[in-house]
Amino acid sequence: MLEIKDLHVHYGNIEAVRGVSLDVEPGKVTLVLGANGAGKSSTLKAVAGLERPVQGSVHLNGDDITRLAPHKLVRRGVVLVPEGRRVFSPLTVAENLRLGGYTAPKEAYDETLARVYEMFPILADRGNGAAGLLSGGEQQMLAFGRALMSQPKVMLMDEPSMGLAPVVVDSILAKVRQMADSGIGILMVEQNADAGLDVADQVVAIARGEVVYSGVAGDARSHASVLRAFLGEAALAEQ
Repeated sequence: MLEIKDLHVHYGNIEAVRGVSLDVEPGKVTLVLGANGAGKSSTLKAVAGLERPVQGSVHLNGDDITRLAPHKLVRRGVVLVPEGRRVFSPLTVAENLRLGGYTAPKEAYDETLARVYEMFPILADRGNGAAGLLSGGEQQMLAFGRALMSQPKVMLMDEPSMGLAPVVVDSILAKVRQMADSGIGILMVEQNADAGLDVADQVVAIARGEVVYSGVAGDARSHASVLRAFLGEAALAEQ
């Protein structure tokens, strides 16, 4: 469904992403792992249209979407769930969800909202309350729900467990698995490798802007290149 080929992203003279290639299939979770500064979020931003790649391509169902603006990508079915959730705090939960569905067909709004409330009942319970009063985990559910309101084909998730209590992380990532099982392709950057691997189908490890491992999640935990992406050569030699 989503195909990224030879992606390069620069910030001035700094090469943040250097030839990243990966695929995201319908109903599958592709997990992107790597240390801070490896180029994970820059890859997501380039796919989402927030950064312009200097080289490479992004295709959705065979169509080149590399240089489309973010709002046009949302209409095509590619939506970003940003790092830090970024809910509209002064607005109510229901208003946040309504904004998420702005580009979606209006005739399907009620049905989509019902599915979101079925997946995240707490959002229905808190619908008239300010989004800023939700807990961190509830805000992440709202960020998921807001993205689902656009009826996406692909969801790009940047650190969905960041800042959440450990007891909440498993339930949040279980929702990621549930969304994938509904047929959505998910490209997820996640620093919590163990929790992410529990819900992933495919894994891509990035170090210094380059892919150092690509394979099935079941094989990734013990693979040296995945460990190297997090620990570095010196630390790996001490293991």
